Amino acid sequence: MSIELINPAGLPSPDVYVQMAVATGTRTLYLSGQVARDADGRPVGTGDLAAQVAQAFRNVDTALRAAGGTFDDVARLAVYVVDWTPDKLADLGAGVQAVAGELSGSPVRPITLIGVAALGEPDLLVEVEATAVLP
Repeated sequence: MSIELINPAGLPSPDVYVQMAVATGTRTLYLSGQVARDADGRPVGTGDLAAQVAQAFRNVDTALRAAGGTFDDVARLAVYVVDWTPDKLADLGAGVQAVAGELSGSPVRPITLIGVAALGEPDLLVEVEATAVLP
């Protein structure tokens, strides 16, 4: 099986990892966790969970499109939220709703929500991973 490693245009190009890997043959996409960073790596929505969720979902959508897919190809999402408590569910939902009309398909997917103590950088409140199966 051949793996294509990609840092799509429109997403940051980090030095220590690749944004996604596309496996040819089965066309399964394993996307690195997306956070509230714009294409230049600048923070988006500092201190605002809903704004960070919206940006993370935009970044997932950007990567899906770069691989020729859409949100409709997503088989699974994992969402990591710093210091999760049930009262944060409203902000999580608001972030998804704010961006839903911009996405290339429905953001309603199988999902795992995981509360964590911290993410890779101190200003990050949420990280979204996706696995997609492309046509």
